[in-house]
Amino acid sequence: MTVGADGDPYDSHRTPERLSDRLDPDGDDSPRGGAIDGTAIMIAAAKASVPAALVPTLLDRAQAYLDDHAGEYARTFECVYEDDDVAVYFVPLGHWDTKGAELGFSHREVDAVRRAHAEHLRRIGTDSDRRSEFETALEIREVAVIDAV
Repeated sequence: MTVGADGDPYDSHRTPERLSDRLDPDGDDSPRGGAIDGTAIMIAAAKASVPAALVPTLLDRAQAYLDDHAGEYARTFECVYEDDDVAVYFVPLGHWDTKGAELGFSHREVDAVRRAHAEHLRRIGTDSDRRSEFETALEIREVAVIDAV
């Protein structure tokens, strides 16, 4: 087991206790990260000091939660972007701390999920010429990216 600079113990060989029941479109049950693109996953893993191979599993678990509550997010939070693949909502600061605790994530795992969702929004912002707008909003809110199912 390794202890990070923040004092959070992290066992890089630990397997998460609960895995998402979701399957990818090819029928492969390997973790895939859901709605979050690969670049966002890699950036989040590096910044959160979590093994990159673990982040898709964490995101799948978070996505299963989001999928189960998609209607609630649509009714409660501001949707800032939507296409055929995803719906992106601004949520209050601390959202991922609360949801991560419910999902049994460590501090670093929560950080990786939070960062992956934020990085995905930044990439959308770059592609849609809204990066500055999204960066400003991320100073006071977090983001949840939900698969459009």
